[in-house]
Amino acid sequence: MSAAITPTTRDALAARIAESALERDGRVRLVVDGPPPTDPLGLAELAADVLRGAGRPPLVVDAGDWLRPASVRLEYGRTDPDMYLDGWLDEGALRRELLDPAGPAGSGRVLRRFHDAARDRAFRDGYLELGDAAVVLVAGALLLGRGLPFDVAVHLRMSAAALQRRLPPDLAWTAAAYERYETEWYPGEGADLMVLSDHPERPAIRG
Repeated sequence: MSAAITPTTRDALAARIAESALERDGRVRLVVDGPPPTDPLGLAELAADVLRGAGRPPLVVDAGDWLRPASVRLEYGRTDPDMYLDGWLDEGALRRELLDPAGPAGSGRVLRRFHDAARDRAFRDGYLELGDAAVVLVAGALLLGRGLPFDVAVHLRMSAAALQRRLPPDLAWTAAAYERYETEWYPGEGADLMVLSDHPERPAIRG
């Protein structure tokens, strides 16, 4: 039997994402994972507004602020799709400085961002202290299937054809990485909420 497909809106989807965190006690680490045309960061910001209104302090984190230095991630050139998938994200720093301390047994002392990719240097931010009811929302692409300790996972899936149409020209080379991600890493299987996002302004929840 096929999984049910339920059309929704961006605002309603954001409320559903927020609800998945509100159902849990204590600090929550939530990921909104999707390619750039699905605007995972914007969706995380919408969900954060809902959480804030419900009395749960949110911290929105852009995964683009957790990339490895250019000397590492661009070792094989600026447009290598395999390195884009396997080697751009600094998983160790993300886990050490954010996800582990934000966990239920963690210190609550976290960094919101780590490396400024545009300037290729570390941010100089100080540490933040999370409250016991905080919700950390990490938004970006290619984040699932890595064993990172997220409590709630949302995957915004876009088909290869839709992605080819919607990727900006300077990111067209990344399409091969997203194809590998879907067919080899199976991000939808590890997601608590699977969202069909060929038309990001008209998403649909699967299952």
